Amino acid sequence: MNAPYDGDRGQGAGGDPAGSFPPQHPSSDPYAQDPYVQDAYAPDPFQAQDLSAQDPVNEALYDRSAHPPPPPGTYEEPQPLYQQPATPQYAPDPRIWAQTPPPEPEGPSRHLPYGDDARTTQFTGVDDLVTRAGEEKPEPDAFAHLFRDQQSSVPPPAPEPMPAPPAPKKPAGRAQGLLKSSAVMAAGTLVSRLTGFVRSLVITAALGAALLGDTFTVAYTLPTMIYILTVGGGLNSVFVPQLVRAMKNDEDGGEAYANRLLTLVMVALGAIVVVAVFAAPLLIRLMSDTIASDQAANSVAVTFARYCLPTIFFMGVHVVMGQILNARGRFGAMMWTPVLNNIVMITTFGLFIWVYGTSAESQMGVQTIPPEGVRLLGVGTLLGLVVQALAMIPYLRETGFRFRPRFDWKGHGLGKTVKLAKWTVLFVLANQAGVLVVTQLATAAGEASGKQGAGFIAYTNAQLIWGMPQAIITVSVMAALLPRISRAAHDNDPGAVRDDISQGLRNSAVAIVPVSFAFLALGLPMSTLLFASTGTEAAKGMGFILMAFGLGLIPYSVQYVVLRGFYAYEDTRTPFYNTVIVAVVNAGASALCYVLLPAQWAVVGMAASYGLAYAVGVGVAWRRLKNRLGGDLDGAHVMRTYARLSMASVPAAVVGGAVAYGILTALGSGAGGSVVALVVGGVALLGVFFVAAKRMRIEELNAMVGMVRGRLGR
Repeated sequence: MNAPYDGDRGQGAGGDPAGSFPPQHPSSDPYAQDPYVQDAYAPDPFQAQDLSAQDPVNEALYDRSAHPPPPPGTYEEPQPLYQQPATPQYAPDPRIWAQTPPPEPEGPSRHLPYGDDARTTQFTGVDDLVTRAGEEKPEPDAFAHLFRDQQSSVPPPAPEPMPAPPAPKKPAGRAQGLLKSSAVMAAGTLVSRLTGFVRSLVITAALGAALLGDTFTVAYTLPTMIYILTVGGGLNSVFVPQLVRAMKNDEDGGEAYANRLLTLVMVALGAIVVVAVFAAPLLIRLMSDTIASDQAANSVAVTFARYCLPTIFFMGVHVVMGQILNARGRFGAMMWTPVLNNIVMITTFGLFIWVYGTSAESQMGVQTIPPEGVRLLGVGTLLGLVVQALAMIPYLRETGFRFRPRFDWKGHGLGKTVKLAKWTVLFVLANQAGVLVVTQLATAAGEASGKQGAGFIAYTNAQLIWGMPQAIITVSVMAALLPRISRAAHDNDPGAVRDDISQGLRNSAVAIVPVSFAFLALGLPMSTLLFASTGTEAAKGMGFILMAFGLGLIPYSVQYVVLRGFYAYEDTRTPFYNTVIVAVVNAGASALCYVLLPAQWAVVGMAASYGLAYAVGVGVAWRRLKNRLGGDLDGAHVMRTYARLSMASVPAAVVGGAVAYGILTALGSGAGGSVVALVVGGVALLGVFFVAAKRMRIEELNAMVGMVRGRLGR
């Protein structure tokens, strides 16, 4: 008979009337009510065992006498793998977007999963994975062991190690490269202009500032004028963009084009020299009828000219070589080699003074100058240009350029270049037409006045001093900018052309504007100091001419920069029309000065007319270039810079000029008084200008001062 189920006792009809069983309470464990499973996991044979002996096999083999287990309860609680970082002492700075992490402590600083040791684990970031994703690694040959018996026992020769590539040069920024190129060119131009100025002083001391000095000046100016009229204008303005394009587009980097160009120029200039030497008497009459009408002066001038005219060839060769170097990014040679020419000429005229004495001592004129002296000066002048041209050859070899005459001119782009140069030649012709008028009028006025320092040599000496800041600053800046402007124009980027022209105007204005006012205020003590050897009368005459030139330096510099924009677009027609306007205004105003003013002051008026003509030309050229660039030439920014610089220069010029005039009145116009007047007046002028400009917060001046301080380490 089956026993009743204990779980049913007291339940059902019979129940448990006696209450012998305790009452049953419902359990939260669902398996507690099941008698088959409630004690299934109760007997744990390993519950009382050591935690290190959970495995029965290991328990049986475990030698407790040799390796006693740790007592129960000594195990450390497992630490979480990752913990929240400690709260920093200070809140992060919201102005710094990337906070510097604290230094890692010594030893392992965190628990790594899977038992990794933080001291020996190497971490690979996402950047490393992406970088190595493209690397192709050769997979090992799985069957290489089958062919070991066929391999030679001699190990293969190790491959020769490849030479390490040179470390790449750190590329300079756009503005930094421009400043560096401009600085090199400015340094070379400065030395060249200074030695050229010394050359002018020595020439004036040797030949005087009267008719003999005018005679040599006309003969010395003639080759430069012919060169510019024939080839020079196109070389200086048209061939640089063409060379840049040839270097960019031709497979040989433009070397063949440069060889063709140099060969063509040499042939053309050689023919021009032959014709010019035979036509020297006619050319002298064309330059100055006053000199040609005087038999002695004409004879000396023609002799000087025939020594000087062959310099046309070497002048052109020097310019072409320099433009090739400029197109290859080498700007210094073209500015430094003229120093050699000046040194040779200074030596030549120094020897003349050593033999014959100064003009004030010898009282030498066109009738009394010996033929040996004319020959010495002529040979020295020619030798200077020869040395200047030959000195360019080492620089060209350094760039890898080798000259090989090439006469295959047709079909290689030279026709286009000559076509472009046609308008440039007309441009130069118009400009030189104005120079011819001034030369004729200045020599006539000097002869009519009968005084020293009122003729053509006084005009050229004052113009040489006046043009030095233009050549040192503006020409250097634009020579470095011109290849870049040409590339921007070739890429049809008028915005870049506008920005470069604006930068050239504003950077050059920082020095051009105050210097022009300095010429107006201090022109007299400058000339009486520099030309003291010619006499007080001649020095004062050149001082008044320099003062008249003064303010014209501003439009002259602006005109030079603006015309570079047209040349970058290979537009030579617009500069031609603009120069015609300038030449007409200059010639007309000079003629009025010659007619209306006394002979002594006629050349002074011609100097003022020169600046007036360029002021008219700037207005025309600015409007045309603005239209060419889409109606925007950054005019507001440029005009604001020039206006502020002028406002700062006016009180500076007034104070400096008043101080210099007072010192000259007190001490006289001799060399000593001129030095004191120039130094004290210059310091006063610069001090007032700097204070006024700093108050006006002229950004270009502040940038230049900051750059100078950075170079000086202050």
